[in-house]
Amino acid sequence: MTTTTLNRADRLEKIKDVVSEILEIEPSEMSSTSLFKEDHGADSLRAIEILASLEKTFGVEIPQSALTRMVNLEGVYGVVQEAAHWKD
Repeated sequence: MTTTTLNRADRLEKIKDVVSEILEIEPSEMSSTSLFKEDHGADSLRAIEILASLEKTFGVEIPQSALTRMVNLEGVYGVVQEAAHWKD
């Protein structure tokens, strides 16, 4: 199954797995609105790692300007959704 055939919940779970691995936390420690920097100690290098990993995972290109929106899972999902042209 490719990422284009996944539903919203599956995509969000995949994004959560990518982010939690990079932030070195358990997925259960992260909510859709918990802030990467404030709640999970992410720095700018980790944000770039998240962006690069999402690009590779979903086969999309994400502009670095989108990093300002990638502060939590909801923001990341929106950025990847735009880049991948998902219709939920």
